[in-house]
Amino acid sequence: MKAHDGMYIGGEWRPAAGQDTIAVVNPADEQVIGHVPAGTAEDVDAAVRAARAAFPGWAATPPAERGARITALRDVLAARKEEIAETVTAELGSPLPLSQAVHAGVPVLVAGSYAELAASYSFEEKLGNSTVLLEPVGVVGAITPWNYPLHQIVAKVAPALAAGCTVVLKPAEDTPLTAQLFAEATEEAGLPAGVFNLVTGVGAVAGQALAEHEDVDLVSFTGSTAVGRQIGATAGAAVKRVALELGGKSANVILPGADLAKAVNVGVANVMSNSGQTCSAWTRMLVDAERYEEAVSLAATAVAKYVPGERVGPVVNAKQQARVRGYIEKGIEEGARLVAGGPEAPKDQGYYVSPTVFADVTPGMTIAQEEIFGPVLSILRYEDVDDALRIANDSVYGLAGAVWGADDAEAVAFARRMDTGQVDINGGRFNPLAPFGGYKQSGVGRELGPHGLSEYLQTKSLQF
Repeated sequence: MKAHDGMYIGGEWRPAAGQDTIAVVNPADEQVIGHVPAGTAEDVDAAVRAARAAFPGWAATPPAERGARITALRDVLAARKEEIAETVTAELGSPLPLSQAVHAGVPVLVAGSYAELAASYSFEEKLGNSTVLLEPVGVVGAITPWNYPLHQIVAKVAPALAAGCTVVLKPAEDTPLTAQLFAEATEEAGLPAGVFNLVTGVGAVAGQALAEHEDVDLVSFTGSTAVGRQIGATAGAAVKRVALELGGKSANVILPGADLAKAVNVGVANVMSNSGQTCSAWTRMLVDAERYEEAVSLAATAVAKYVPGERVGPVVNAKQQARVRGYIEKGIEEGARLVAGGPEAPKDQGYYVSPTVFADVTPGMTIAQEEIFGPVLSILRYEDVDDALRIANDSVYGLAGAVWGADDAEAVAFARRMDTGQVDINGGRFNPLAPFGGYKQSGVGRELGPHGLSEYLQTKSLQF
């Protein structure tokens, strides 16, 4: 795969300050497919200085013109969709159809939504004798994960650009080639020099330097709750803003009157998609006692279709493979019933994990409480609707979820009582304008749509 040996800073590819590199490994065959620079604090400082220098001009650019540049960026991403999909498949291991539809396709939708919002958003309003101005917060440090490498970049960079902010991106070290493609796209789209900057590197070095940099006004991070806590503490000490999209352990609640077969099949598909590496995945399926065994049987049948190497790719690296297999062993040890899959690796090569379904899972079990981030589904039994609500809310997380009912009204009534940031009702479709983010330890702030744009704005009032 094509890999740049420098950083994208100030509108050009520059040599890295240090000599260290990061090997990019294809998780499907464990082969090295490229190397990128391991950025240092010096690289981060250069990128932040470039972003700071570009900020006044970009902030003063009329919103409609900013929207036009984002439109151009969207068009470049759409034109390079196949190259993007192939790159994601190579460095993440995602099956190519998923890479084409989701990893390459969804970012185009999201970028397009911000192109329109930049032109239509009201950046000022009248309140009595005051004019309230919504102004860009400044330089944004964006730190993105590997599980949806381009989507997470676009979900941060596009609203920041629409707001008038400039950006320094530090992508996950497992998937830096997709980030380099995005940098090329910003250049091809005609973004002014310094408005977008890219520093590759490891989180403990480049990521930490970016979060700590005194000239970064906001840090937007997606990743684990543990790292989110560290970034929040660092930002708090400097009194700078943060947006944190963290972990999840979402409940898929199937109410007694729901279409059980549809709810189970969609629920299994949701968990197995992207090899279970989705923070919003519905990894806890809640079913009433009367239909519990039927649901378990349906899930076992459904998961058999997800063959490793075909419909399910590997997890991202060896460490993640060992982690997920450890959780499967823990589930067996704590007494859950293994319905499908198991801890054994399903293939001799690649970081594959067997798609796994557990039954007889109780709310206190480790696999019902901790985020596994792999193709593992836990099915829990509830006695009545109040018990289902108690189990659904029995989590330190609150990122997403689903409710299936006899009709939308019944499902909505239940969803209103859930402690979570986003709920799909009877199989609701993805909406790029809907705010995405969590309650409790799932994070701070929202991404996507106008709520995502507002994260990158600060408020000033003028009194007359």
